[in-house]
Amino acid sequence: MENILEDQGKTRQAISMVKTKTIFTCQNCGYQSPKWLGKCSDCNSWNSFVEEDYTQPCARSKERKALYKDEPVLLRDVEIKEAGRLKTGLGELDRVLGGGIVAGSVVLIGGDPGIGKSTISLQISNQLARQGKTVLYVSGEESVSQTKLRARRLNHASGEDLYIVNQTDLSLIMEYIRKIKPSLVIIDSIQVLFDPGISSSPGSVSQVRECAGMLTQLAKSSAISIFIIGHVTKEGSLAGPRVLEHIVDTVLYFEGDRFSMYRILRGVKNRFGSTNEIGVFQMTQEGLQEVKNPSEIFLSERPKNVSGSVVVCVMEGSRPLLVEIQALVSKSIFGYARRRSQGFDYNRLALLVAVLEKRMGLSLEAEDIFVNVAGGIKVEDPAADLAVAVAIASAFREKNVLSDTVVLGEVGLAGEIRSISQLSLRLKESEKLGFRHCVLPRNNYKNLADYEGGLLELAPVSMLREALDISLEEVKS
Repeated sequence: MENILEDQGKTRQAISMVKTKTIFTCQNCGYQSPKWLGKCSDCNSWNSFVEEDYTQPCARSKERKALYKDEPVLLRDVEIKEAGRLKTGLGELDRVLGGGIVAGSVVLIGGDPGIGKSTISLQISNQLARQGKTVLYVSGEESVSQTKLRARRLNHASGEDLYIVNQTDLSLIMEYIRKIKPSLVIIDSIQVLFDPGISSSPGSVSQVRECAGMLTQLAKSSAISIFIIGHVTKEGSLAGPRVLEHIVDTVLYFEGDRFSMYRILRGVKNRFGSTNEIGVFQMTQEGLQEVKNPSEIFLSERPKNVSGSVVVCVMEGSRPLLVEIQALVSKSIFGYARRRSQGFDYNRLALLVAVLEKRMGLSLEAEDIFVNVAGGIKVEDPAADLAVAVAIASAFREKNVLSDTVVLGEVGLAGEIRSISQLSLRLKESEKLGFRHCVLPRNNYKNLADYEGGLLELAPVSMLREALDISLEEVKS
């Protein structure tokens, strides 16, 4: 490693003597152009090009070769060392990671400002330090004393092997890693780091891409796990080039309103586990606390005897989750009917409204329709289609849904109810929370063999009209 740092110093001297030129780089996707463009031809974003100094790649390649010198080997000769995953002490986070932290992996955590990225990173550092693991926390945005105050406020100031440093120079950070040899390194955040060998400012595409690449190569060559915190733009994507997500092994996103007490941690990319898992946390004065039974939390404030409220059980990876679908239908006064959705795909909502108009004869062309998934969770499971359709019909007809009912099913363009996956897990979770009725696809009911002796009253349906007749059977004034 010492020879690597000496080679890096010599390489930087060589880089300073190399002639540089100016190039324009898109700050959204990393596309480069010799001249300024108003619209990026790659990602179609406007006014995203920034002028940067460009260094020949041959000058930078020497530094990469010094850091990573593995030679090609035959696949049959590779020996696999079975090493257990490193547990973080947070069960919900371990679930999203696929069982824990893999040695040498690089994890990227993104989310809105103030949603809990730095908080959960500090909690991970403290938990691993208590287990006797050496952790290096690199805070580029806060001083050491400020980080200490935040840790004291969260009651996470313990841990004998937790090192904290305020540094943004990548070369010095890599030198600290060489001296301390930690099991985990946390970078907070990647947008403030800079490589002295690149003349562009911190946070630019060149700096973010190069710093992330160097950290990833260091993690692979030394088996040190690295957590990288990334800021997001107003559109909700990670600031900097999209190639950053391709460099790392795992990408985690925090979802939910920063002013709400609940946070959803979702895996967008994971080379060592499933990308369908989510972790549910509750923000408290002592940091992020795990929510053991999120279904009960999401339904705790559900109103009774109100039209437009339907419960559905969606699958998030291997976890069944009960959520409330809310719909509001009101007469449009602007002459243009609005369609708004929160937590549910807008295009899917438009499709379901069209099916209700065409197949069910509901006059929704002059109605404003609003759909919300309570709790701040985003639903992508097609099994929620029928629940959304029933909620809209309930709000339009002002009829309440049958009490203690869970509605499951995918809706086709002909108004047919299509089968869904993992029905037994959904039924068991619904039964656990006290529901007594379930509307489900008829094809699933025919093939239902591993759910026997349950307390749920099952109502199989094959068409949307049957589902509405059964769900809205009881009208309460």
